[in-house]
Amino acid sequence: MASQGPVNPSHATFDLFVQAQTCKDVKHHFTQLCRQLEIDPEDFGSFYAKLKERLNYWKAKALWTKLDKRASHEDYQQGKVCTKNKCLVLGAGPCGLRVAIELSLLGAQVVLLEKRETFSRNNVLHLWPYTIYDLRELGAKKFYGKFCSGSLDHISIRQLQLILLKVALLLGVEVHTGVEFQGLIEPSGENGWMAKLQPRSHPAAAFQFDVFISAGGGRFVPDGFKHKELRGKLAIGITANFINRHTAAETQVEEISGVARIYNQKFFQELLNETGIDLENIVYYKDDTHYFVMTAKKKSLLKKGVIKQDHNDAEQLLAPANVDYEALCNYACDAADFSTGGRLPDLQFAQNHAGQRDVAMFDFTCMHRAENASLVKERRGKKLLIGLVGDCLVEPFWPLGTGIARGFLAAFDAAWMVRSWGNGVPHLKVLAERESLYQLLSQTTPENTSKKYAAYSIDPRTRYQRVNLSSIQTHQVQHLYDVEKTHPSFKKQKESSLHMRQDSAGGSEELLKWCQKHTAGYKNVNVKDFTRSWRSGLALCALIHHFRPDLIDMSSLDESNCVHNNQLAFSILEKELGIPPVMSPNSLANTDHIDKLTMVLYLTQIQSGFPTGFQPSSKSLSFSRTQSAVFFLSKLKHNSLQRRKVCPLSLEFTLDPVAEVAPEPDTPALMTNSEECYFCGERVYLLERISAEGKFFHRTCFTCARCNITLRLGGYTFDQDTGKFYCELHSEELANGELM
Repeated sequence: MASQGPVNPSHATFDLFVQAQTCKDVKHHFTQLCRQLEIDPEDFGSFYAKLKERLNYWKAKALWTKLDKRASHEDYQQGKVCTKNKCLVLGAGPCGLRVAIELSLLGAQVVLLEKRETFSRNNVLHLWPYTIYDLRELGAKKFYGKFCSGSLDHISIRQLQLILLKVALLLGVEVHTGVEFQGLIEPSGENGWMAKLQPRSHPAAAFQFDVFISAGGGRFVPDGFKHKELRGKLAIGITANFINRHTAAETQVEEISGVARIYNQKFFQELLNETGIDLENIVYYKDDTHYFVMTAKKKSLLKKGVIKQDHNDAEQLLAPANVDYEALCNYACDAADFSTGGRLPDLQFAQNHAGQRDVAMFDFTCMHRAENASLVKERRGKKLLIGLVGDCLVEPFWPLGTGIARGFLAAFDAAWMVRSWGNGVPHLKVLAERESLYQLLSQTTPENTSKKYAAYSIDPRTRYQRVNLSSIQTHQVQHLYDVEKTHPSFKKQKESSLHMRQDSAGGSEELLKWCQKHTAGYKNVNVKDFTRSWRSGLALCALIHHFRPDLIDMSSLDESNCVHNNQLAFSILEKELGIPPVMSPNSLANTDHIDKLTMVLYLTQIQSGFPTGFQPSSKSLSFSRTQSAVFFLSKLKHNSLQRRKVCPLSLEFTLDPVAEVAPEPDTPALMTNSEECYFCGERVYLLERISAEGKFFHRTCFTCARCNITLRLGGYTFDQDTGKFYCELHSEELANGELM
């Protein structure tokens, strides 16, 4: 119990620190607490231990119990695994703070930079069950007594930032606000990696680090990373925050966890009839503010004068100059009033960070996603591990909580990556493992992640139900290792690439000579390459005739009838050798640029089926020779990607030698079980197909069952009950039972 004598100044300051409701006050009371206890906050290695020792206060001890339990997990190796690592974290959003906490628990020195000096985002986040458990175990209830009380499963961004900031400071994270990151400074002289900051004289500008974690927001992309834009059909979101006076009347108003038109058409029709407001859905959460978020129909916004002029381009449509701000405020206010039955007595807007009414309109179907989650830079022998978390890794789907839930998962994955880095795991293996985990992130839901929340740690195997840490191999992430050209590693990579190119070039030359030898003397056939020489179909027919003259009558063929010739050759080769076409006859005849690799794959199989001096039957294509053909193509594909500097992970089709090759030596076909597109039922040729969930289909057919947007591998959800695929936007509706 607390002493009955005079209040200890440090105890009073600790109470003020715990209760502080602004970023400025949190930092002020923390600084004062450190002075009173005579502890240097920059002494990261022993700060937390000294704080516990010197702050002998019963309220603090309850918090120490929580933090000690977390710190004692075996993953952190008693805070010694990363003691030699210095980490710079950019961004004091929830994800940046969360990863900073984990890095500190690993024993690293952590410096966090934030451009803003205030936490002012009122918007409310939906929390998955595991995030609620995770935050409780960090002591969230000690800092914010109302945290997820009862059935509540949400929190304002501002409150979440305050909770995590307090935890981070207590664990020794050095937090600087009002500092702008302007880029990385490469090592020079005795200096390692540093950051260019504004103001330039800031003490953190002298900090040298070997790990850089960016949580700088959706539009901030560090050098070396590329973002892809994911866009669905236009859907306009509106968020609005109203002052919560916490009156008895306000507490009686029920929250709306999510009302969709499909389930309550009467409500939305009445809203339209009475107010002229036409919505697809609406959510209302009660937190520091009364928070509303809704999806509005464009026609309604135009009719109500919120949008001044119609445009096909979403950016032009929602540009500030094309939006009537007063009309937007009235629109949001009327929707909030109607949806709560007029029981919120005085709807007055809260203020945003700019001191304006907190209402915003945006196109939430446009999201950005980084192509990779990590990379390593090396200059002057000094390596820098770079990772992304938060919105700059994957912008979240609005508004059902995927942002903070997947954001925390990515923060844990990033911490696991740094743990491997600190343990001396080779850098390419560190990158391969991180990218393997990144493939899982967009597919995670509350249902397919582990329900054993107490067992969650930074070890991904405790969180993901099915995880393969080596699904991406080290050779697939070599492009994520950025090393200066004079470095021996760069020369080694170049020599290896050159060796592979020479091997594959030699193999293709031999194949070309084989084709020339066995088509020599045929009329209108002159094989010079793997592209134009095959357009008419006569060269393919000549190869067949050379080995099996009984199958084809060359005198009956017309050079100008390319489609017929190709169809004839394809049909014979499939029937007699079991080799499926890799493209349509029309494509080969009329495509301006025939893909060389496509023809190499096809001709390699034909060569295997027509060995010199052998007249094959329909099942003569041996397993070993087919496997060689696929391996040969994979080498060519790898070299082509190296030349184009394309990530092997982003191939437009999948080519898996294990899956593609027949299991028995006497089975000839490479894809006998995948000739029909899963979606359209039409034939899908090998080089134009992709696969997911064991299904094969045309790339153009791989679309969301709800909105028809083209899907990408690693960015979809598959409903096993219906056999349908959904985009990230509609996967949340599926998870919440809103898709019928």
